[in-house]
Amino acid sequence: MGEVTLTIDGRQVTVPAGTSVLEAATQAGVKIPTLCYLEEINEIGSCRLCVVEIEGARTLAASCVTPAAQGMVVHTNTKQVREARRAVLELIISNHPFECLTCVRSGSCELQALAESLGIREIRFEGAKSHHSVDESTPSIVRDPDKCILCRRCVAVCEQVQGVSAINVSGRGFNSVVGPAGELPLNDVACTLCGQCVLVCPTGALSEVDSTREVWKALADPKKQVVV
Repeated sequence: MGEVTLTIDGRQVTVPAGTSVLEAATQAGVKIPTLCYLEEINEIGSCRLCVVEIEGARTLAASCVTPAAQGMVVHTNTKQVREARRAVLELIISNHPFECLTCVRSGSCELQALAESLGIREIRFEGAKSHHSVDESTPSIVRDPDKCILCRRCVAVCEQVQGVSAINVSGRGFNSVVGPAGELPLNDVACTLCGQCVLVCPTGALSEVDSTREVWKALADPKKQVVV
């Protein structure tokens, strides 16, 4: 299969032919931000946060779907790259609820972490926001489409890893939504409630049912006998 040697931010790295620039950067110890990428499962370059500058190329390239080439020189932190990533992330956040303090994923949200790392404090883009009902039909998974960033990680893991295909993307453009076909509740389709979609979701769009309040309420009920 052979190997190729390229330079990423001044570091030379040799990788097997066919390796993506993102994987090569990881091997070289260079971190490139991603949202949609899941190694060998979801490599579609849709979020565009992993863009890099390649000498000789006319445009920025999504590193997760760009194969490393012999002699390639890659820059991951130029002004153009930083501005592109900020613009992309601001556009994603512009159609996202500002509920970080009360969100179940606060503190462990990849979108929140990226906004922090890129220094985003204000959103320049204002416009319509999508509004969907929260799906609480299953006993273990909550689906909140308004927090979905259309990364398709959940779709990929449901189809390629679990072999279920309970969810997919429907609609186009701004009207795109991830969920069961026909806008059915998750409990009415072939979902096995395995929870793999929750594990890979980068935001609070998919989460586990939280019964903490009910537990505390039961513990505080004087009519109940608590055995420790």
